[in-house]
Amino acid sequence: MSLAPIFESLMLICFGFSWPLNVLKAYRARTAKGTSLPFILLIITGYIAGIIAKFLNHAVGYVLVVYFLNLTIVTTNLLVYFRNRALDKRTAVISYPKRETLGA
Repeated sequence: MSLAPIFESLMLICFGFSWPLNVLKAYRARTAKGTSLPFILLIITGYIAGIIAKFLNHAVGYVLVVYFLNLTIVTTNLLVYFRNRALDKRTAVISYPKRETLGA
């Protein structure tokens, strides 16, 4: 038995533990400030590339489950980002109403 899948799984699990904490923090913050959309999209792209590589190499096994789990969590982070961005826009409209012109 090769140790490579075990270490790959360990790496993915370590990354995977950080994502739920990030999602929870972003959800509670209720703001997209400080969150990088390109970074989230890059991570999602990386997980998709890893999944495709597993299929192309016919290496479908338990490690693939961890890829899908991490992809799901990071995608949840993406959804929270868009929710928070909408909250930011709503807050901006409430905080800064349009000024009406005087004497027009």
